[in-house]
Amino acid sequence: MQTITKHYIDGTFMNSHGSEVMDIIKPTSGQVIARATLGDEEDTRHAIAAAKRAFDTFGRSTKEERTKILRRLHQAASARVDDLTAAMVEEYGGVVRFAGLIVQTGVNAFLAAEQALQEVPLTRNWGKTTVTLEPVGVAGLITAWNANALFICLKLASAVAAGCSVVIKPSELSSLQTRVLVEALHEANLPKGLLNVVTGRGNVVGAELVRNPDVAKISFTGSVGVGKSIMRDGAETMKRVTLELGGKSPTILLDDAILDQAIPSALVIAFLNSGQACAAGTRLLVPKNRLDAVRRAIVDAMRAFPVGDPADPKTVIGPMVSQKQYEQVQAYVRKGIQEGAEVLVGGEGHPEGFEAGYFVKPTIFINVKNNMTIAKEEIFGPVLSVIAYDSDVVAIIIPNDSEYGLHAAVLGTDLQRARRVASQIRSGRVVINNMTDDPQAPWGGFKYSGIGREYGCYGIEAFLEPRAILE
Repeated sequence: MQTITKHYIDGTFMNSHGSEVMDIIKPTSGQVIARATLGDEEDTRHAIAAAKRAFDTFGRSTKEERTKILRRLHQAASARVDDLTAAMVEEYGGVVRFAGLIVQTGVNAFLAAEQALQEVPLTRNWGKTTVTLEPVGVAGLITAWNANALFICLKLASAVAAGCSVVIKPSELSSLQTRVLVEALHEANLPKGLLNVVTGRGNVVGAELVRNPDVAKISFTGSVGVGKSIMRDGAETMKRVTLELGGKSPTILLDDAILDQAIPSALVIAFLNSGQACAAGTRLLVPKNRLDAVRRAIVDAMRAFPVGDPADPKTVIGPMVSQKQYEQVQAYVRKGIQEGAEVLVGGEGHPEGFEAGYFVKPTIFINVKNNMTIAKEEIFGPVLSVIAYDSDVVAIIIPNDSEYGLHAAVLGTDLQRARRVASQIRSGRVVINNMTDDPQAPWGGFKYSGIGREYGCYGIEAFLEPRAILE
């Protein structure tokens, strides 16, 4: 039985002042595999004080000094990629083929931030005016459980590039993954207090970060409800905020799409990270005149999306992260049936042979209306709603008829037409014909999907404030 009793504060691993102990449950079996002692307000205040001391010096660092630190962080994290991937598979149940990609993307965030930093003009001059972009101060970074290494590395890289010191509150559900990552980053020989990590509950550690006047900035990834509370509570101390929240991402299948290519792509987008991804394309819009063909193509394509042991490279869909998440997915499946949607694939309960743990059946509903609960709310599981449309105009209206606007996809052979449709989607990112990424492109959402952007120069600028000096 593994035990985690320390937080990372002021350059050292320190025993937790908080005393609450939480069981770490393996999602494939429901068995306890570790115990973690959670931090409290005093641990958090200690970490904030360390970050504040570090900022007094690091806040005046040069672009060259920050670049050297980003390179060291990349080198240190790169040495533990395999360990980080294994921890994500064991603790979170992430399928290994996707977990490895997520971890590597997180590790590479340090190099991406280094590149972006070179393109950010920290000083501008005209006449007798000088404008400098100054680091905002101590940054509180609050991360989610579905891509632990990615979120921590991405936010840390942007903050360091901007010249901020940080206190990170990772999800308590990611305690094992966090321990491996912090052990790795410790080897980067950072200035004391630049990086601090306190694992604990959001209403304890997270709340202290949000209300503490010595924290200037909050960067949060998580639910809309928590995002709202951060905006509300952070206003008391005029917190700067970046919020990366939920999504109900549409995939638009145009009528010229080649189904044996487009449907597998749509399912890949829908079942990203076993459906536990804010970018997952969980609404599939298809032309009415192709609905029958789409039904057949989906049934055929689902054979390539097996549920299974996440450590098996052949597995595409693993378990949900927790019993709570399993029950939430089941509740949405029942709701879809109650509201009259037709189950094409999957349904309630565990997949056959996977009754232990938190496995769910990947489920696809057809004849879904865009006002149904399963088409409006973020399920965070492998549940796809197929919605029919009868014109390109409607194919644009339906995706935009949502509180969310994080991610979208357009699938079709006529690229000019696909680009025209993509340009009318109210979403922070739109991909065309496949799930692709660009570490320099902004990430974030319209409407309830959040405020601000991450990645590249956009992410660095979120940790900077302009100061003008006039003569």
